[in-house]
Order: sequence, then C-alpha cells, then structure tokens
Amino acid sequence: MPTPFFDDPDQLAPPRVARMVFDDGSFVLRSPEPLKPYSRCVGEWVERWAAETPDAPAAAERRADGSWRRLTWRQLRQAVGAVAQGLLDMDLPPQRPVVVLSDNSIDHLLLMLAAMHVGRAVCTVSSAYCRLTQDHGKIQGILATLGPALVYAADAATYGPALRSSAPDAVVVFSQGAETFAGALPFEPLLHSSETPAVQQAFAAIAPDDHAKYLLTSGSTGHPKVVINTHRMLCANMQMMAQAWRFLAHEKPVIVDWLPWSHTFGGNHNLNLVLRHGGTIHIDEGRPAPGLIDKSLRNLAEVQPTLWFNVPRGFDMLLPALEADDALARAVFARLRMVFYAGAALPQASWDRLQAVARRARDGAPLWFTTSWGSTETSPAVTSAHWQLDRAGVIGLPLPGLELKFTPNGQKLELRVRGVTVFPGYRHAAQLTAQAFDEEGYYRIGDAGTLADPAEPARGVVFDGRVAEDFKLGSGTWVSVGTLRIRLVSALAPLAQDAVITGHDRAEACALIFLSAQARELSDAALRQRIAQVLADLRRDGGGSSQWVARALMLADAPSADAGEITDKGYVNQRAVLQRRAADVQALYDAPYDVRVIIP
Repeated sequence: MPTPFFDDPDQLAPPRVARMVFDDGSFVLRSPEPLKPYSRCVGEWVERWAAETPDAPAAAERRADGSWRRLTWRQLRQAVGAVAQGLLDMDLPPQRPVVVLSDNSIDHLLLMLAAMHVGRAVCTVSSAYCRLTQDHGKIQGILATLGPALVYAADAATYGPALRSSAPDAVVVFSQGAETFAGALPFEPLLHSSETPAVQQAFAAIAPDDHAKYLLTSGSTGHPKVVINTHRMLCANMQMMAQAWRFLAHEKPVIVDWLPWSHTFGGNHNLNLVLRHGGTIHIDEGRPAPGLIDKSLRNLAEVQPTLWFNVPRGFDMLLPALEADDALARAVFARLRMVFYAGAALPQASWDRLQAVARRARDGAPLWFTTSWGSTETSPAVTSAHWQLDRAGVIGLPLPGLELKFTPNGQKLELRVRGVTVFPGYRHAAQLTAQAFDEEGYYRIGDAGTLADPAEPARGVVFDGRVAEDFKLGSGTWVSVGTLRIRLVSALAPLAQDAVITGHDRAEACALIFLSAQARELSDAALRQRIAQVLADLRRDGGGSSQWVARALMLADAPSADAGEITDKGYVNQRAVLQRRAADVQALYDAPYDVRVIIP
C-alpha cells in the first residue's frame, strides 16, 4: 500500500524546526535542513525547460474570441530570445529598468523574462494607477522615481493618457494602438527579431546579486518604496519551496492564476513556481470582482489546475457558485493537489466552507489546504505549512536558509527575518533601508506571530496580525485588529465580505461591515437582526473590551479600488477605508446613534 501523501517524505518535507531562546524573551526559529544549491538567475529555468521539455506547455491566455493562445517551452524560449535581442538593439541607457504598466499577459511575460535574460531589471506597476483613475499624479511620481529606459503597456487607448501626462524620457511600447501614440513602438516586431550571440553573452554575464526586479510596496498608504529583488533572492526562494514541496520534483504544476505580477504573491511566488519546475501557467483574465469572477470559474473548470492559489476574498466570491453546483465543483477540484491562500488571513468560516465543498466534490478524498507567509522584501516566502493543517491561522515554519526571530513588542511578539532571500534594500533610499533592519540585520517585517504550541514549536507559527494596525482603546487596552476582524467575519459568515475595525483612542471597538452577495438577498431587517445577534454573542463569549465589537454599521457600497480601499491583490486596506469613510466611523460613536448603527 502506498504511503499517504501527508506522511510521505518524498512528497512533503516533515515539519521540523530548531529553536534558540534568549534572555530578553526573544527566540529564533530555523529549519534544521540546509539550503541546497540554487540557480544563478531566473533565465536558467527558461533555458533548462526549453532544452529538457521543449514541447511541454508553458503559458496560455484567452484570446478575445475565447480560444487559447498557447506557448510551449521551446516557443517561450524562442520568443524570449527574440525580444531580448530587440532590447539589446535599442541600446537602452544602462541601469534603468524596463517598466510594465498593464495586467498579466503573454506579451508582458515575454518582455519581463527577456529583460531579465539580458540583465535588465523589470518593474511591473499596478495597472490600477492608470486603468482605474483619471488622476495620474501617482503614476507620474512612480515613473519619475523609477526612471525607466522603456515603458510597456498592453494598449494605447487605456494607458496612453497616463503616459502622455507623465511624458517619461523612455522608449514607449504598446501591444495595441502604438500608431496612435507619437513615437511609440509596436511590440509585435520585437517577436521577430533574429537572436544573435549577444543575447547569450549578456545572459552569461548575469551575477546572482544583480537586480532582477523592482517591486513597489506601500503604494496605497503613501509614496511607494522600490524594493530590490535580486536573482539570488528569487532563485533561492524557489529552491526553499522545492525542498518543502518535494512533490513538485515529479508533478509539474498547472495553475490558473489572476494574481497580478505587480505583487510578489503572483509575480514571484506563483509565476516563479511554474518557471522553476517547468509547469504551465494559464493567465486568468478573471479576478475577485463583480462581472469577472465568472471568468475565473470558467477557466478553473476548463483547465482543472493541480495547484490553486488565491486570496481569501477570491475564495469567498467563488464559494457560492461551487456550493450551488456539484458538477462545477467536481470539475474545479478534479486534479487539485493543493488549495493555497495568502495575502490576508483566512476566516475559519471560509476554511470550513472550502473543506466541505472539497470533500463533497472529491467523494470524501482529502485535499491539502495550506498557506505561506512573507513579504515583497523577502521574495516572498519565509514560512511554509508543508504538512496537513486542521484549521486556518497557522502560517507554517521557516524555510531552509532563513531565521525567524520573535521579539517582544508591547502585547505581541514581532516577527523579524534574516537570510539569503531578504532584500538588500530599497532602491535609492539609504535611510529607509537602514530603518528596515534591526541592529542584528533582521528585517522588520511588521507582522506579529505566536507559536501554535509553545511546547512543540514544530506545530507551526500562528499569524497574529500587523503590529502597526493594532491600537489602544481609551482605557489603554490593546486591540488586535487582525484577530478581532477574523473573529467577526467568521461569526457573520457568509454575510460579511470583510470588516474594518475602529476604535483608536475611543472607549469601544466598533466595525464597518462590507456585505457579501448572499447578504444582499436578505431584507434590511433580517440583516440587522443577524448582525446584532452576532455582536451580542461575541460579547457574551467574554474576553474583555478588546475581544468584541460594541456596534456595527453596514456599508451600502463595495470597497473602492479607485480610492485605494481594496488593492488589486483583492484585500481590504483598513487604513484607506478608515480615512475615506471617516463620517461613517464617527457615526459609530456619536450619541444619539445614527439609525444605521446596529446595537446588540
């Protein structure tokens, strides 16, 4: 009888960890498994699979007519070489990046890989800065900060206005409509460049610590910082994941993914996982948004991926359809080895619903639900839960080659990271870089964590929210925003899409609630009654004023991406909501209370 997947060390690394404890109350966790050798640069993955599995599928995207544009690994390498030659022929100014302004696509992928193949750093900028707003001030500042040599966008009609207002001193390239933008070049001719030995010469000259990518972070709350990602960081991180997810050595990943390459989850973790293991990425034109979620369902059912990556909001928006349609659920779950969430904490109620759908769709066969944790500055994975979890919250154990330090900070243990995949700094920002590290060289990631079992650290780390999001009530009591938010959303399932916790320096914690599609099917009276009952139940469960919500207010509209309330990665930005909806926050505290305020 074969060894079960979760117990087979050829499939998953056993959960093991070493702990070092210090006198000041801090401690460090590290994997006892050493990090094995890794690739020199990202392009080595492309070269390898083009040689070893040239006819295997590498990438696919939907055309406008519904058919798929597909590339094998041979075709991918040929196109990368052609575009790389085209970039070399342009004789672009050195040390200046290639910047991409638009969503995921095959042209985007080819340009990104081609630039890195010849030693040119790439920065993909969230398309929301151009696509979802008429205010081009932010994209103007971003381009001025990056100083690109070349700027690419999918089409001139969508991205041309932002580029005209920014007037970058750079070559401008469009896949569509270049003829409508003065001086712009079409992308198509780059695909027909004849590769010369100069491409391989530039490729051979790449060193592991050369810059591969620049990623922007904190752009929704302030001026974006430019995070340097080196080839060493990206390649070492995928080697770490390969040592944890050992099944990838003999099961090539097939994914359907919408997560934007402007973020480290989609652009580094998911895409690089496919590149590292010679798998296939189907670029999902859908996403967790009204009118687009059905496209994701269609792609998932048709492709039947082996690995499924998403953010909690994405799963929550897909669940009603999967719960209502057994045939659809069976199609989506048919080949799945793993369901993976990240980007935000997953409410336990969502976990339970996903598990129930999976069990029904797979006739009771187990499915691996897991997660990881990290940041843009860590390229990204620091921890991995490479074993069977029984509930949401655990974020795994440190990957080989990394140290995870727990440092007392107020009521919490602040997490800090040191190792080969931690970034060297923010581009052209020495002061910000210095502030990001402590005196021992650990990166201050800003999150908090605890051990699931202090006596058995191998049971994993539990995410404990963002240190900066937490606040004190007027009584001096700390409120753990992440913990309370998850508790409230789980208790309201499936009626709450998300919640924002209020109460900084006030007497009580309250909440603004974004409603789900299911909630909108109920009457206002029924909704208010349900929410009031949940608030009363939370208070009755006890735990003090930091553990329950005194009042709530239902928000009539969805979070606004244009206003920065929801990121293009699909999670709610608490700070932006509190700022934009200050009047709603005030209504929660002004007596006599607004009629919209729900009181248990």
